[in-house]
Amino acid sequence: MTNSSKKKEEVHLANGGVKQSTWSKAFNCNAIWEEKDEFLDVIYWIRQIIAIILGVIWGIAPLKGFLGLAIFCIINAGVLYLYFSSFQQVDEEEYGGTWELTKEGFMTSFALFLVVWIIFYTALHYD
Repeated sequence: MTNSSKKKEEVHLANGGVKQSTWSKAFNCNAIWEEKDEFLDVIYWIRQIIAIILGVIWGIAPLKGFLGLAIFCIINAGVLYLYFSSFQQVDEEEYGGTWELTKEGFMTSFALFLVVWIIFYTALHYD
């Protein structure tokens, strides 16, 4: 048996013989990730959810300019850092380091945030 197949078998047995879905692992503390890409996909989609939520909030509360952008960047990076370092407690080096995990999907979430923020702000506060 190869090392990766042994690891998958151990994970399968650790889960009680049942394969967990990706999202159930995403919300379980210290989940075991069989594949690197699976965890990176979770990071990516959590960023997109954060971008939509913050875009709506920033649009409703008439936030403008650099302050809104800076707060978004801090919250987005901070929440994800806490997620993978404290909640999931993954080995960052296995994924290319802390910086790689922190920037995973950041630009697409930033673009989505801007679109949602502009749409809500324009719809509610444009004269």
